[in-house]
Amino acid sequence: MKIQLKTDSPVFEWLLEQLSRLLTCLVGCARSIKEEILTDVEAVKSRDPAATNGVEIVLLYSGVHALLAYRVSHKLYLSEHHFSARFVSQLTRFLTGIEIHPGATIGKGLFIDHGMGVVIGETAEIGDNCTIYQGVTLGGTGKDVGKRHPTLGDNVMVGSGAKILGPVNIGSNSKVASGAVVLDDIPEESTAVGIPARVVRRKGVKPDNLDQIHIPDPVSQELCKLEVKIKHLEEELAALKEGRVENS
Repeated sequence: MKIQLKTDSPVFEWLLEQLSRLLTCLVGCARSIKEEILTDVEAVKSRDPAATNGVEIVLLYSGVHALLAYRVSHKLYLSEHHFSARFVSQLTRFLTGIEIHPGATIGKGLFIDHGMGVVIGETAEIGDNCTIYQGVTLGGTGKDVGKRHPTLGDNVMVGSGAKILGPVNIGSNSKVASGAVVLDDIPEESTAVGIPARVVRRKGVKPDNLDQIHIPDPVSQELCKLEVKIKHLEEELAALKEGRVENS
């Protein structure tokens, strides 16, 4: 069964109009996102020691590809081409393994390192010069409507496998350790570790944005406190025993 579409039919005219609007939007997108893409490429060069030149970054880095597609899909989303925007984002997910909803708001200089498994939700907001490693989720909780995804300030680093869930705020210059699960707000210039994540360092010394190794272990800290308390109790118990022996 063949379906013939007449060139003078209303459906054909509507399709042409939609295609024309889409192409016009795409051309406008390419012009408006040029500066943002250049900033994203420079971010990779400055933060990845394996990056040798701009051509390599543009052609071979999946994080840059995902951001380029996001910049286009976000413009389409804002222009109310919602289907086209989701089509671009889902195609990019298939090609790169990185899923960024076109409704998300992302600043300049985001570096998605490796990137496989990264998920960024619709109402997520990311500031400038942030770094996200593979397996990170900026997700929602439940079926809430409205603002339901995290907000990251400027210069935030999120380690591999970390999950930040719900409309929480991660302050600027903060660090979320690998594997952490963040369910509450994190202040500025802090380091969050564990499940659920707890702040183990605040202000004082500004965290190194790329250091994921020299991070305090909250479990180890609590065990050390318990060990000190037990030692004191043992000393007190020994002193009591000595006193009883002397009295007897």
